Amino acid sequence: MNAPVAFAAMASERDFASLAVASVSPATTVLTIAELLTNPQLLAEWDALATYASEPNPFAERWYLDAALDALGNNAVRLVVVRGDSLVGIMPIVRQSHYAGLPIPHAQNWLNHNAFLGTPLIRKGKERLFWSALLHHLDDAPESGLFLHLTGLAIEGPVAAALKEQCLSDKRRFALVHREERALLERGLSPNAYWEANVRGKKRKELRRQHKRLAEEGALTFERSDGSGGLDQWIADFLALEKAGWKGANGSALDCADATRTLFRDVLAGAADAGKLELLAHYLDGRPIAMLANFLTPPGAFSFKTAFDEDYARYSPGVLLQIENLALLEREGIDWCDSCAAQDHPMIDSLWSGRRAIGRYSIAIGGKAKRAAFAALLTAETAKAKFKGRTKT
Repeated sequence: MNAPVAFAAMASERDFASLAVASVSPATTVLTIAELLTNPQLLAEWDALATYASEPNPFAERWYLDAALDALGNNAVRLVVVRGDSLVGIMPIVRQSHYAGLPIPHAQNWLNHNAFLGTPLIRKGKERLFWSALLHHLDDAPESGLFLHLTGLAIEGPVAAALKEQCLSDKRRFALVHREERALLERGLSPNAYWEANVRGKKRKELRRQHKRLAEEGALTFERSDGSGGLDQWIADFLALEKAGWKGANGSALDCADATRTLFRDVLAGAADAGKLELLAHYLDGRPIAMLANFLTPPGAFSFKTAFDEDYARYSPGVLLQIENLALLEREGIDWCDSCAAQDHPMIDSLWSGRRAIGRYSIAIGGKAKRAAFAALLTAETAKAKFKGRTKT
């Protein structure tokens, strides 16, 4: 393709519901996931982009997004595809009709409840080009809403830095409207040295005691695999294990709905086929009591899902499995692992000393009228946040 930049355009709600590919301008097309999946060249470039991305994100890779959109049936999602001589960047995007409970239409990167990072895949060194192409297109797209909202971005990486630089260059208002930190495992020490440096001696002694007592309950075994064999059984065991606990009781387990059950199965199968899956499990007399699925996306990794048998909670089986997971510190090509856990999650925080900042950004788009309205909205949101902060102290 010789056009300098091509990317998926924002469209009206009616257009978002359509599966057709519409021509918007000589350099712009509207692409659905279905259209991309029938384009072998783009698929190959998408897979290659994951290898050369400025920041890894498995939740923006083809094998994950294809499975997620198919399982969840969200036909409103479009893929922003910035392309020069090759693919520069890709990001799922959707038009939202409400913001903070108010009828404020806006554009937003798309995430589902089982995707834990919204950073787009962008070729290293092309971050500014991607944001420039996207933002300037949204300026001219009347149906893109009042502003662009980006959720789940890694705050301290080159992608967010380029976004800020582009906004400053455009004299475009933007704000970080939410920030949280989650546990991060960082390379630098051997697993044993990391364990000793980050876990108090008393806690280490207690965990060794729990491991010993658990082993007295039966034959305790540990397995690590890449999902190339026995994946269907592993998935079935995980779904049953998670559903048997508190998530099953409150209806939030993956196996409680056809969509999330299908999503989990297809995503793990896709990750295995791509060579990006790692599975860990502890078994007691052949029954799984703790399980963990990691995505391996060098130079990082992501702990996607974990579950444990709550009948053995007194032995901390989930934490014992995380101790085995410290082997990532010695895995070639992996420098860090994102826990994907909620901020201050007690199990992860008891082992992992690193932290990763994740946030949400709101960004002005459009002409003077839109930008003035966005400025007023941003001022009100900032004032509300400050007021809440005062009332908590």
